[in-house]
Amino acid sequence: MQEKMLRFARETLDLSDESPIELVPFAGRGSDRAYFRVRWNHGNSAILVHYQPSRVENTYFADIALYLNSHGIPVPELLRHDPTECLALIEDLGDIDLWSLRNEPWDARKPLYEKTLEIVNTLHSLPEEQFAAGSLRMAEPFSPNLYRWEREYFRENFIEGLCGLKLDSGLSLRLENELSGLADRLSSGRRSLVHRDLQSQNVMVYHNRTYLIDFQGMRFGTRFYDLGSILCDPYVSFAAHERAELLAFYYGLSEQETNWSEFQTSFWEASTQRLMQALGAYGFLGIRRGLTSYLRYVPLGMRNLHMAAGNALSLPALLEVCVQCETSGIPNSRFQISEM
Repeated sequence: MQEKMLRFARETLDLSDESPIELVPFAGRGSDRAYFRVRWNHGNSAILVHYQPSRVENTYFADIALYLNSHGIPVPELLRHDPTECLALIEDLGDIDLWSLRNEPWDARKPLYEKTLEIVNTLHSLPEEQFAAGSLRMAEPFSPNLYRWEREYFRENFIEGLCGLKLDSGLSLRLENELSGLADRLSSGRRSLVHRDLQSQNVMVYHNRTYLIDFQGMRFGTRFYDLGSILCDPYVSFAAHERAELLAFYYGLSEQETNWSEFQTSFWEASTQRLMQALGAYGFLGIRRGLTSYLRYVPLGMRNLHMAAGNALSLPALLEVCVQCETSGIPNSRFQISEM
């Protein structure tokens, strides 16, 4: 496969067989995509992606990249795509993302988050009517069924798998009824294009601009899912006033279809859904896949879920589960947050 990748890169970059070229793999990723930095000619570089087509959303990446670029949404330039070999060569935006800047002063980080929210608001504002003819392949929209899958993923891989809890029948039923109602609320109202995994490691910073990456899971859903992803990110700790400033900034950008109080409620409810998905993923990747580096983000993710469920005011059963998970001590004693 490496020879195929090198040949693909050489052909795309118009390099002769004699020109030195290097493939440097990125390590420790939890996806079914392999990333390599291609280096040539004393400092030139690009990113090569080899993906598995068995996960169908991987096959959507190239077309979505072209679409987003054509609508002024900053993403890496697609240099070439070979769907037969499942290879793509894209622009190299360096190694700085929002996560790598997490310890910088808020005055330095805030403008970058605001730039990201401006980009996301543009994404959220693209009219759904453009897609009526199926002109762009993408994942199935968020729906009550997808939200049910996320909460079952959370329950299996986090509540039971990581925290080791067996909920009693009464709490289990209340939780299911409560989260089913949450799914119905999240599925109602205006749908927007959402990134689906809008966390700090998927926002690159290049020449003081922000760019979205890993957008192959883009689909229609509630814009609040994206807001929960970026503002309740388990990878980055926010002070309460910092999160509030950014949420108010987005509210000022967007079409204000609801008042501020209702907007905040929708944000906190969607944040709980997103955090359940994230914690389920940490349990799955950390325990079943053996990628233990993800477990260091469990304590902050758990605290954020507790905070979001409490602020939502409509999820008492989930709040009770949060307390039981924290009381068990397992997430916080086994997986402390540490800086990388």
